[in-house]
Amino acid sequence: MRWKTLDDMDFAGKAVLIRVDLNVPVENGVVSDDTRIRAVLPTIRHVISAGGKAVLLAHFGRPKGQPVPEMSLAPVRPALEAVLGEPVGFAGDCIGLPAKRAVADLQPGQVLLLENTRFHAGEETNDAAFAAALGALGEAYVNDAFSAAHRAHASTEALAHLLPACAGRLMEGELRALEGALGNPERPVVAIVGGAKVSTKLDLLSNLVTRVDDLVIGGGMANTFLAAQGRPVGRSLCEHDLGEEARAILARAEETGCAVHLPVDLVVARELAAGVPHEVVTECPDDAMILDAGPDSAAAIMAVIERARSLIWNGPLGAFEVEPFDAATNACAVLAAERTKAGHLLSIAGGGDTVAALNRAGVAGDFSYLSTAGGAFLEWMEGRTLPGVAALEAER
Repeated sequence: MRWKTLDDMDFAGKAVLIRVDLNVPVENGVVSDDTRIRAVLPTIRHVISAGGKAVLLAHFGRPKGQPVPEMSLAPVRPALEAVLGEPVGFAGDCIGLPAKRAVADLQPGQVLLLENTRFHAGEETNDAAFAAALGALGEAYVNDAFSAAHRAHASTEALAHLLPACAGRLMEGELRALEGALGNPERPVVAIVGGAKVSTKLDLLSNLVTRVDDLVIGGGMANTFLAAQGRPVGRSLCEHDLGEEARAILARAEETGCAVHLPVDLVVARELAAGVPHEVVTECPDDAMILDAGPDSAAAIMAVIERARSLIWNGPLGAFEVEPFDAATNACAVLAAERTKAGHLLSIAGGGDTVAALNRAGVAGDFSYLSTAGGAFLEWMEGRTLPGVAALEAER
């Protein structure tokens, strides 16, 4: 690895600025899902157990550089205290006198949450003066927000150049998982990419066909590829204007030796609703919609998973939220989980719909790694440089 971890740092007696992702759902002033809070606990606990003073930096919502009371991090504090089991201080600003005084009062082993970094325009513009004001509060910097690493913001990029810096446990785990899947993977490597639209994943597909052995395309985006090959898709979700791009991706895959797997049979219905009449066909009728990959397609995908050593999954194979159009996704997810538990497969999955689909199938906990990073996960898979990661590498 090209970046330092918590184990490379001495935090004793130091104020440690920890960039975390606390952009959690809040309903009626109460955090309704503390998943992201729990994810950063290992880093916070490491710092305070090492005698450090944990100073948390985070954003919340999109206040566009102005204080917005509804986007304060104050409601997150009780939820953080509850899962941490320790008191958490709060400063009404992330720079200036409120922050300086709160940090000065902090003792080794204590935790302080600073107000929303995006209340200042300098955060999103990566302003040097704002970064310096943040940096003046600490003696070391830990980035544990991979989900924000694709943004060159002051608290995710500039700070890494101002203070001794390292990756937190969540960031470290994410980077190791992705490196194992795409950096130096065990082969064969399979990518499953689904979801609604090709237009949002053109760069992703173009990169994957140069790096994986098998690419499975499912969900609504498969319809665009089928249409590009001249196959009827009826009333299905389809981006007919991207036929040329779809054919270019298929041609590139042939050049690189990547086998692309599209549905060979289809589950169709006249409407998307639970329990509606449906049928398995090889060609979609004009008045029907493709809502899942058929059983032969699912079997073909499962055969690919059977021989794989590494798997990257982003996007469901069908309309998984509605039975029976979750069948292909569930069958492939269960097999991938079984092979992972047996030690035959490294399985990495990311994206909100993907995690939801795996949870619905009851196997999310059996995958090697689940990423909740969203945009950063996709940009990494697209082969892009993530500013927050590159800054840590520069400090190595």
